[in-house]
Amino acid sequence: MNANLLALAAIGLWGTLAGLAVRLASMPPFLLVGSALTLAGLLAAPLWRQWRVAPGVLALGIYGLFGFHFFLFVALRLAPPLSANLVNYLWPLMMVLFAPLFLRDARLTRWHVLGALLGFAGATVAITNGRLPAWDARAASNPSNRVAWGYASALVSACIWATYSLMGQRMRQRVRAHPLRFPTAAIGLFCLVSGVLALACHALLEAPYRYVLSDAWPLAALAIGPMGAAFFLWDTALRRGDARAIGMLAYLTPLISTCLLGLDEPSRFGWPIVIALALVVGGAAVGTLPAARLRINR
Repeated sequence: MNANLLALAAIGLWGTLAGLAVRLASMPPFLLVGSALTLAGLLAAPLWRQWRVAPGVLALGIYGLFGFHFFLFVALRLAPPLSANLVNYLWPLMMVLFAPLFLRDARLTRWHVLGALLGFAGATVAITNGRLPAWDARAASNPSNRVAWGYASALVSACIWATYSLMGQRMRQRVRAHPLRFPTAAIGLFCLVSGVLALACHALLEAPYRYVLSDAWPLAALAIGPMGAAFFLWDTALRRGDARAIGMLAYLTPLISTCLLGLDEPSRFGWPIVIALALVVGGAAVGTLPAARLRINR
């Protein structure tokens, strides 16, 4: 299957995460992440024979899955959630900008940068519904303020996911002919270990919580979809495609999420969604211009 289609499938699943999380709003965040990732790892257990990977590969998986979620939830606790989410959505832009640092033959052009910036603008409109959140510059610049640490954590979270995606692609290039491969099935191991670490964070940082029956189906849906299959699809897409183009497509995630939430809240639909869609799709189109020109020249 085409790499961009695989990436879009992952992005579509990530778009359902917010709606499912709303149905689990009473569950502490680290418990939610830990439960979903652990269940996703257990569902992938039939592939355990392919989980034998080098320590560096396992460390990369934990860095990506656990590190991303850990710093994201710290950010959401310390900073205004809307603003923290916007900072976190710098990761697709980082993927585009960092690609030449990690990948051979990944040159950066002005079209890639312009496309990524248009995508970020579209994500901003989708997340904020056209209303920019209040920004306390004094709090954000004060290193002793918890809000500043929240924004910093959101930025670290974004950097982790961007570099995890690119480092995984680089590592696979290096070990392609080596016995210690980096199989996609290893994502199941990453989920399981990261889930256990998140549950440990819940035990240390959050109040105890008792599961209820109504938690079962949204938790299972999270584990199967946005916190399970989506990671497998994302990994496969990065194996086959251009990380810069895939990064720009990722800006569809908040747009899809907003549209799905709008099914319960029709007031979310309006001109901001149309503008966001135009910016994201336009950014993706602009970002693919270099590849299109290359194909024409050939």
